[in-house]
Amino acid sequence: MLLFSTQVMVYQFTKRSLDLLGAAFLLFCLSPVLLAAAIAIKIDSKGPIFVEASSRVGKDGKVFRMFKFRTMIRNAHEEMKSNPKFKKFLRDWKKGSFKVENDPRITEVGRFLRRFSVDEFPQLLNVIKGEMSLVGPRALYPEELAMQKKMHSDLVPLLEKVVKVKPGASGVWQVSGRSTIPFRGRVKIDAEYASNPSLTTDLIVLAKTVPAILLGKGAQ
Repeated sequence: MLLFSTQVMVYQFTKRSLDLLGAAFLLFCLSPVLLAAAIAIKIDSKGPIFVEASSRVGKDGKVFRMFKFRTMIRNAHEEMKSNPKFKKFLRDWKKGSFKVENDPRITEVGRFLRRFSVDEFPQLLNVIKGEMSLVGPRALYPEELAMQKKMHSDLVPLLEKVVKVKPGASGVWQVSGRSTIPFRGRVKIDAEYASNPSLTTDLIVLAKTVPAILLGKGAQ
């Protein structure tokens, strides 16, 4: 028992050190890209640089603000719920587990940023703050988590495992197919990672993340 506790502590310390060093290094290297993206967003459409509705469920169910470049029209989340022209889209969005192809709210610049996951880069700030890790399960919206528990009662035990660890800027399913993997498959993969974390898995995921981003495979 003591040996297991020690192994967990060593893993957590090493993982946090990797997160801090890796996120700081990436932010420094990507700073020109981040600046260019911010300028492009402001030129392309009205609204803030970062997403307005960005609450996500973190470790142990604690809600935090995720930093993410805005790739949609201003107040996209509220528009989707209140604007009649998005009524059908809202229905499809819920059926598609909060992901739908050809989202009409996405801007031209946003489409490019999403293809190469540039909109996700600001999450490195969340990693430094300790709210996220470089590798971990996908961070769920609070309403998404509640709705999915109702829609998929058999997945509740797995979803509870997922929110026991920090969400990741990247993860196993993201480098295995990204948006092409259905919700049930994503949950099972994330729950397996949460149940059996390892530095080996983390390093493999990080190694696969770069080509996945460059190829833009499975992104939306």
